[in-house]
Amino acid sequence: MATTPAPPQAPPKPTWDPRRPQAPFPWLRPTIRIRLTLLYGGMFLIAGILLLSIIYLLAANALNVGSDLPFKIVSGGVSSDICQLRSDRLPAAELNQALNECVNEQRRHALDNLLSRSLLALLGLAVIAFAFGYAMAGRVLSPLGRILRTARSVAGSDLSRRIELDGPDDELKELADTFDDMLERLQRAFTAQQRFVGNASHELRTPLAINRTLLEVHLSDPNAPVELQQLGKTLLATNERSEQLVEGLLLLARSDNQIVERKPVDLAEVAGQAIDQVLSEAKAKGVEIRSTRQKAVVQGNGVLLERIALNLVQNAVRYNVPEGGWFEVTTEIQHGQAVLVVSNTGPVVPAYEVDNLFEPFRRLRTERTGSDKGVGLGLSIVRSVARAHGGHIAAQPREGGGLVMRVTLPV
Repeated sequence: MATTPAPPQAPPKPTWDPRRPQAPFPWLRPTIRIRLTLLYGGMFLIAGILLLSIIYLLAANALNVGSDLPFKIVSGGVSSDICQLRSDRLPAAELNQALNECVNEQRRHALDNLLSRSLLALLGLAVIAFAFGYAMAGRVLSPLGRILRTARSVAGSDLSRRIELDGPDDELKELADTFDDMLERLQRAFTAQQRFVGNASHELRTPLAINRTLLEVHLSDPNAPVELQQLGKTLLATNERSEQLVEGLLLLARSDNQIVERKPVDLAEVAGQAIDQVLSEAKAKGVEIRSTRQKAVVQGNGVLLERIALNLVQNAVRYNVPEGGWFEVTTEIQHGQAVLVVSNTGPVVPAYEVDNLFEPFRRLRTERTGSDKGVGLGLSIVRSVARAHGGHIAAQPREGGGLVMRVTLPV
């Protein structure tokens, strides 16, 4: 008796608990605002005290110098090393005026000296304050750098990274714990998605493969009635369409994530392989193939990049004009980026319907159709794969009908 496999286990819960007990006095919490306020307030207070002390010392020195008379009486006359006084005897009025001018000159000299020294002291304190403030701000904001580095690592599909910030229970600590909690939830969701894709890949492909085998066996019977053969062919075509739909959905689910393992891939070679796969179909439909391929090497997954080119050239062949149609494939390097351009003739596409073509199961003027041209996932897969490689795709209607699909990827 067959035993049912045990369901996959969920990933282990985090050992840390982001929820912290509420402090009895939340207003005493050392928040970033309080810490920055105390830091810069203390810096300005210290700088003000130092500046005041320096100005006081300079002023005391200037007043001390100014209190000494810059002259001395010599035998009824006055002489000075600072003021220009005549040594001969002067009348009382002229002598008093000369003494006043000499004292004022000495005072101006002391004030100018005080001003110049104060400006130099202010400049030095400003340099010290800015350097100290820069160092202190870097120390206070260093947890943000740790959070940023973890976020960049997570952006590279490393969901196992955690910040686990230690230190005071402030806003940065709360932000880091919330970010860790979000990463844990994302990792659980991503793991569940991977399990679903893996299980769906097996559960959906197996019955379709069995149905295809049974239908092919019945169709190989030469004695089968014509009606049964016609029904078998219809069911086989439906089964093939279902297989394409399943493969497209699984590829779309896988391509929505960043590509971790990258290798050098030449878009010119990828485009050539895609053209080779549609040669017979293009010849049957009378579609001319044009190609101008220059070397354009990118870092990525070769299978997914080949899917981009194949989906675009298949659409260029299938959505073309009945007679005299063509499609052109171009690869080149432009402005430091690799570019793949696929243009074709075809029906006129209104500009307002171009964006809808990239949605799953959407086609021109229809939403969900049973057309034999595909399952409606080709351009959705192309956009997802391009985004996973850090690029993008843009579509533009051609004059006279058809589209120009332009895929840009970083080199």
